[in-house]
Amino acid sequence: MRVNNSLLTILILLSAHQLSAKQLNNNSSAEYSILTEQKAIGLALKNNPNLAQMQALYNAMKNIPSQVGTLPDPILTLGAANFPTDGFDRTQEGMTQLQLGFQQAFPFPRKLSLKKDIAEFEAKASFYDVDEMRLILTKDVSNKWWQVFYLDRAIETIDKNQGLLKQFIEVAKTKYSTGKGLQQDVLLAQLELSKLIDQKIQIEAFQENQKIRLNVLMNLTPRSIINLPSQVNLKQPQLLSEQQLYQLAIKSRPLLHKHKQLISAADARVDLAERDYYPDFNIGITYGDRSGQNPLSVGGDRADLFSIKLGIKIPLYAKSKQSYQVKQRISEQFKSKYAYLDETNQVKADIANHINDYHRSQQQRSLFETGILPQARQTVQSMLAGYQVSEVDFLNLVRSQITLFNYELQFWQAVLQSNQALARLQASIGKENIYE
Repeated sequence: MRVNNSLLTILILLSAHQLSAKQLNNNSSAEYSILTEQKAIGLALKNNPNLAQMQALYNAMKNIPSQVGTLPDPILTLGAANFPTDGFDRTQEGMTQLQLGFQQAFPFPRKLSLKKDIAEFEAKASFYDVDEMRLILTKDVSNKWWQVFYLDRAIETIDKNQGLLKQFIEVAKTKYSTGKGLQQDVLLAQLELSKLIDQKIQIEAFQENQKIRLNVLMNLTPRSIINLPSQVNLKQPQLLSEQQLYQLAIKSRPLLHKHKQLISAADARVDLAERDYYPDFNIGITYGDRSGQNPLSVGGDRADLFSIKLGIKIPLYAKSKQSYQVKQRISEQFKSKYAYLDETNQVKADIANHINDYHRSQQQRSLFETGILPQARQTVQSMLAGYQVSEVDFLNLVRSQITLFNYELQFWQAVLQSNQALARLQASIGKENIYE
């Protein structure tokens, strides 16, 4: 009867232990603000320096089109021409003059506009790089958040099982002291308790590393305290069909839009290379200021002079220069198109893999939630009832409890994997709303 009372005490203390754990968790939540998944993502998108760096790069690149689409700066020239070396007298020779000139280069028509188009396409590609980085950052934060959430649940599960094993040890000691139990039962329970303590040490260390990485993504100090909610909504609606998700990715994924811009830039480079077969122009005007008098036969002051020049760049080496440049640009054009096709195929493959991972983890979670865990709990209760009347040995009771513990961890691991797969799927598609 004394043993039965001890076992009853186990259940009472277990309930008290669970209540205390819940109260402790609530106290921690009260001390520090709760970091939800969306709040973590918002902090990262607002403060992450890598994202800010890419945004700054885009801000820089969008200032390039105006620069390359503008005419080259004109050249102002100052000169002195035809000065006699015997005295450097401006009035001695009729062609002696001080010159003021102006030169302006004019590329062949459409060259400047094509250069501007190329820069605009590349700037837009950089803009999509920023959007792509937002997706990657959101995925990374979500994955880390769920990893920490899972580890919280793992630690709670370990604490609960530690409390049970401590009570098992007391019961085993009581039965041993009354001659109804074995010393090996006590040693077995102590060994399993030590294993749980070791497992908790490892999980807490790993969790601390994950928190550090999550803090870094949010641009917080590595040791900033992170307190996640103890409960979240685990229900997730049905995904769109795989074909619908493919089509959505083609429309929404920034990485694919970036490659489209790079293809447009490559097309413009081909056009620009072909226009290098045509000459550029350089126009210059010069005003010459002269001093002195004309010969008596002409009379009067010497007139100032005005000159105009037209320079034409001749593509004399087009066979070994421009023709190879066109070939280069055409190859780059094909490279850009193949890169787009390759990325499209990779995106579709990623989507298919993430869908598989999501459905598998969802099925596992449902199986644990509706089948395995209830069955394991019933097994433990049955073992406990049998142990009370000495029909079940202590080893089987402990094993059933450890089995239940492992199943509980696997359930939370399935929750983790399903949410991480969902985060990766959303990043691959480029959109959050992927449900029916």
